[in-house]
Amino acid sequence: MRYKGLIILLALVVFVGAGSAYVVDETEQVVITQFGKPIGGPKRDPGLYFKFPIIQQANYFPKNLLEWDGDAGQIPTLDKTFIWVDTFARWKIVDPLKFFQTVGNMTGALGRLDDIIDSAVRNFVTSYPLIDTVRTSNREMDTFEVGLDQVKDASPLGEVKAGRSKIAKAILEQAQPKLEKFGIELVDVKFKLLIYVEEVQKSVFNRMIAERKQIAEKFRSEGKGEARKIEGEMEKELKQITSEAYKVGEEIKGKADGEATRIYAQAFGKDPEFYSFVQTLDTYKETMDKETSLILSTDSEFLKLFKGYKDKGHK
Repeated sequence: MRYKGLIILLALVVFVGAGSAYVVDETEQVVITQFGKPIGGPKRDPGLYFKFPIIQQANYFPKNLLEWDGDAGQIPTLDKTFIWVDTFARWKIVDPLKFFQTVGNMTGALGRLDDIIDSAVRNFVTSYPLIDTVRTSNREMDTFEVGLDQVKDASPLGEVKAGRSKIAKAILEQAQPKLEKFGIELVDVKFKLLIYVEEVQKSVFNRMIAERKQIAEKFRSEGKGEARKIEGEMEKELKQITSEAYKVGEEIKGKADGEATRIYAQAFGKDPEFYSFVQTLDTYKETMDKETSLILSTDSEFLKLFKGYKDKGHK
């Protein structure tokens, strides 16, 4: 009986010890409650702690950054353009006691975040035009967008007054004070998705197609103009080269003809009768062949060489 009592006592001590000790690690913080009501301050530092078993309970809450993911929804911008907006945020529990007393648990906290952040997102999206929501700054167009600056007067994109980053910062600044009473610190809010609703998409795509066609037509027109300019310059250069070549050729031919005339004059000047003889033979060669028929008088000068030949034959 004595050993049995010792065993029971030992089991009771183990049970009480196990129920009274709890561990807090680096990513946790604990609030101790007694009969459902918090007692003492929260335990933030990691280590081994003790509480009264059964009547006291350790409530654990994360100490690291937590994720909030909003629901996507249609929101009209200031210029009445409906867009799908989806946001996300990062938050943490900075006062676990206040957190436990107000929202109780993670589910309650996420519900509060939904109400407060979604409301702030809707307020700011509806307060700014579309261009402020979808763009961050008035940066110059990328090379992918080259040509849009040429059609901006026909289809203005507008000017960014605040920008998406400033809107997200304003949402954070509006939502944070409302979450402090829950022991929550809102660390950051960002847009995850911004997209036109289907009806607006068709209009936007048609406008983009029209802009691209206008850009393409402008480039084609500039290309044709440049081609005409190049062709004109090429034709001008070709005519200049041809004219210069013709001039040089004529000069060479003139010099050659002059030189030939000089040589002929020197050669035939030494024997005029021989020159006349050669010229007459050339004339016969150019005007007569075996099929040529001539009707001439007997005293024609054209056949004087033949006459001379016959006279010489009679001698």
